[in-house]
Amino acid sequence: CEKEPSSYMWIYILLGNMLRGIGETPVTPLGISYLDDFAKEENVPVYVACLHTIAMFGPMFGFLLGSLCAKLYVDVGFVDPGSITITPQDSRWVGAWWLGFLIGGATNFLSAIPFCFLPKSLKKPEEANKDKTSRGYSPVIMPCIFQCQLICPFLSDFYTSLKKVLSNRMYFTLLCCSLLQFSSFIGFLTYKPKYMEQQYGQSTSKTNFLIGVTSLPPVGLGIFVGGLIMKKYKMGIIGATKFSFFMSFLAYAISFLHFFVGCENYAVAGMTVSYE
Repeated sequence: CEKEPSSYMWIYILLGNMLRGIGETPVTPLGISYLDDFAKEENVPVYVACLHTIAMFGPMFGFLLGSLCAKLYVDVGFVDPGSITITPQDSRWVGAWWLGFLIGGATNFLSAIPFCFLPKSLKKPEEANKDKTSRGYSPVIMPCIFQCQLICPFLSDFYTSLKKVLSNRMYFTLLCCSLLQFSSFIGFLTYKPKYMEQQYGQSTSKTNFLIGVTSLPPVGLGIFVGGLIMKKYKMGIIGATKFSFFMSFLAYAISFLHFFVGCENYAVAGMTVSYE
């Protein structure tokens, strides 16, 4: 090429993902605290399990949406479909990856509207623990903590809370465990689609569909069933820890079987075979 292509559109993708992350972050910590403060103690595991189960179905629908968008040409709506001479099975095919961002963004905006009507505080049920105290944070009043007169006290309280939390050995161990689990999960999401495309000759659209249908629903179902089991047997922190350890050990033992599954490498010029 006489001139290398230069585009700064990736900056918009970066900023968009950063804003999306900022908007999604309060849902989990504040949502779980909201449930924990205003629900019966025995019902909290089920409610939290429902929250995480729905969170797992989000990526599933995302993969299905990605599968649909990958079947459409990247310039859909701007070019004549009859003029496209390649198919999704062609290695030169580029799907309409940008369409998912528009659909997902519009859906997020509409689903955020009901949060504006949440009350600032709820009346605690009599069955809730007496030692639970709510700070009154909700998605409605969260922007207030960023007002100028509250920034310094907020940062001071945040530093104190962070220091106290990280000095808790049990929580720190759980945090390290979660980091390791999510690191492996990210590797799975990153490389499994390409592996299926290369080894089994599947299109990007079909690969996304298969992963969305077969991989994520069992995880969501497992989270929900775990919440029901915790409610039924009224597990305390020690019982929940034993239950988590046993299930995690069983999951890792089954995952170990992946080492015995594989395919021969394709003949790739310059990598597995010579150019001649």
